[in-house]
Amino acid sequence: MQKGAREYWRRMGRVERAFLISFLLYVILRIAGISSLAQTLFAVSAFILGVITLFRLARRGMKEAIWRLRNRLIVAYLFIAVVPIVLILTLVGIAGWMVIGQMAVYLVNTELTHREMSLWRPVEALAHHPTGNDPEPAVRRFSMMIRTGFPSFELLVTGRNQVRYPEDAKVTSPSPVWRDAHGLILKREGGEERLYAWAHAVHEGEEVTARAPVTRELLTELVPGLGDVAFAPLMGPARESHVPPPKNIFDFPLRGFYAVDVHYWDAPHQQRGLILLVDTRISAVLGTVFQKLDWAELALAAFVVVSIIFLLVELVSLVAGIQLSRSITGAVHELYEATQHVKEGDFSYRIPVKGSDQLAELGSSFNTMTENLGRLLIVAKEKERLESELEIAREVQNQLFPKDVPYTKTLELKGVCNPARMVSGDYYDFMSLSEYSLAFAIGDVAGKGISAALLMAAIQSTMRTQLGSLHGNGRLPLSTAQLVGNLNKQLYATTSPEKYATFYFAMYEETTHSLTYTNAGHLSPMLLREGNFEMMDSTGTVVGAFPFAKYKEKTVVLEHGDMLVAYTDGIVEPENEYGEMFGEDRLKDLVVRYAHTDSSEIIARSMEAVIQWTGSSELQDDMTMVVARRI
Repeated sequence: MQKGAREYWRRMGRVERAFLISFLLYVILRIAGISSLAQTLFAVSAFILGVITLFRLARRGMKEAIWRLRNRLIVAYLFIAVVPIVLILTLVGIAGWMVIGQMAVYLVNTELTHREMSLWRPVEALAHHPTGNDPEPAVRRFSMMIRTGFPSFELLVTGRNQVRYPEDAKVTSPSPVWRDAHGLILKREGGEERLYAWAHAVHEGEEVTARAPVTRELLTELVPGLGDVAFAPLMGPARESHVPPPKNIFDFPLRGFYAVDVHYWDAPHQQRGLILLVDTRISAVLGTVFQKLDWAELALAAFVVVSIIFLLVELVSLVAGIQLSRSITGAVHELYEATQHVKEGDFSYRIPVKGSDQLAELGSSFNTMTENLGRLLIVAKEKERLESELEIAREVQNQLFPKDVPYTKTLELKGVCNPARMVSGDYYDFMSLSEYSLAFAIGDVAGKGISAALLMAAIQSTMRTQLGSLHGNGRLPLSTAQLVGNLNKQLYATTSPEKYATFYFAMYEETTHSLTYTNAGHLSPMLLREGNFEMMDSTGTVVGAFPFAKYKEKTVVLEHGDMLVAYTDGIVEPENEYGEMFGEDRLKDLVVRYAHTDSSEIIARSMEAVIQWTGSSELQDDMTMVVARRI
C-alpha cells in the first residue's frame, strides 16, 4: 500500500502536491489553533490551488472520457447540433416571451392611454367653453363622458364660478407650474403615495382639474380576461389572481413589463420610476390580439403542432446521428482491435465486414492489407534468409579470389573484382607454377547471382586442380590450349547446356619473358607497348558450351615497360543516360593517361570513370580488371 501511495504521489503534478500540502498544513494549524493569520493564508492558498486542481482534473477526465472515438463524436455532435439548437430554442423562447409580454403591455398601455384621453377631452372642453353663470349642468354632462373611462373620479372647475363634482370631492388646484397637462401623476396623501390619472386645462382664467384613482382593479379591467395588471412597487400583490387557466401544457404564464416615469402633483420637477407589470398567459394575449378566442386557440394549437413536429424531427435526427456515429466508431474500433493484433504479430485476424459503404470497403482493404502483410512477412523472412546465405556465399567467394600475388622479378600482377550484386560471376586468379613461371586467368560467367558464382568457383577449382596435379607429378605444364580444352570438357560435362563462360588464360616464363595465352571468347586484352596497343584476340570459343571445341595458343615476348590490361564487359559495356557505351577507346585513353602510375591506380581510375559515365552508384555489371606489367 505504501508503494502504491508513493507511486500516486510520484504521478501527481506540482499543483496537486502544493494543494495537498497547503490543505494539510491548514488542517494541522486549525486543529492546533495556532496563528489565525497563517491559517487564513494557507486556507486561501489551498482554495486557489484546489480550484486549479479541480480544473486540471476535469480537463484530464474530459481527455480520458473522449479518448474513444465514439465518445468524441457524440460530444462533437452535441456541440455541433444539440447545443446550437438548444441555444436557438432558448433564444426563440426568450424572444417570444419578450414579444408576447410586450404585446400584453402594449394592450394595457394603449387602453390606459385611451382612458386618459377620455379624461382629457372633457376637461379641455370645459376650459375652452365657459358655461356662464350656471356651470353645473355642463359639469354633469361632461362627467357622464368621464365616467365611461373612470367610474370614480373628482372634478374641480375654478374661474368665474367654482364647481366640485361630486360635491364632497377633495381635489385641489395643482401647482401653478402646471398648465395644460394630462396622464399619470403621484400625490402624497396621509403618508402614502397614490397614483391618479389626471387632466388639467387652463384657458382665459378658466381652470379645470380632474383626477381619477388608478387602482389594481381598474388596471385589471382595462383589457378583460388578460390577467393581473399593476404598477410596481406602488401596488402590492393581488389578493386574487385574474390570470386565466392554461389551455394546454404549452400555454405558459409570462410577465410583461414597461418602465414609466411619473411626476408628483405638488412637485412637478420631481418624478418617480414605476414599472407596469402584466401577468398573463400566451393564450390570453393571442386571444386579445386575434379578437376571437377560436383564432387564438388555433394559432396556439398550430404552434404546439409545429413544436411537436420539430421535437420529433430533432429526436429522429438525434437517433440517426447516434446510429451513424455507432457505425463509424464501430468500424474504427474494429480497426483498432485489428491493429492491436497486427502489432502483436497476428496477421490472421480479420475484420468482420458488413454493408457495402466506404467503411465496409475500408474493412475489406484492411483485411487484404493484413493478408498481404502476412505474405510479405514470409517473403521478407525468406529474403532475409537468402541474403544471409548470399552474405555467406560472398564471404566464401572473397576467399576464392587470390590473396597473394606470385612473386617474379620481371612481372608485376594486380587484379580487382567489384561485383554488381552480393556475389560475382566474374573470375580472375593468379597461380605460381614454378620458381620462374606463373599463370593468371580472367573470365566472365554468363548470368549473375548464385549460379554464376558457383560456375566461377567450378572454373577456379578445375584450373587449380589441373595445375596442382601437373606440378605435383613433376611433369611439365601442358599448353594453355590443352588446359582450356580440358576446362571446356569438364564444364560441359558437369553443368547445364546454357551455362558457359568467356575465359582468358596465360602463362609467363621469366627466363624468356614469354607470355603464352589462350583466349576462349573473352574480350581481347590490350597490350600497351611504347604508346601503341596490340589486341590479344580470341583463339577459340567460350568454354562449357561445346564439348569438341578446339583452342589455340599464342606466344608474345614481353619487353621492358610493356603492360597487359585484361578486363570483363562490366568495364567497357555500361551505358550512360543516352544509351552510349563506355567503350574500349575510352579505356585505352585512361590506360595511356595513367600508364606512369602503378597498377592499382590504373584499375581504380578506370572503374571510377565507368561509374561516373553511368551516372549511378549502382553497377550495371560486375567489373573485373587484371593488369600485368613487365618490369
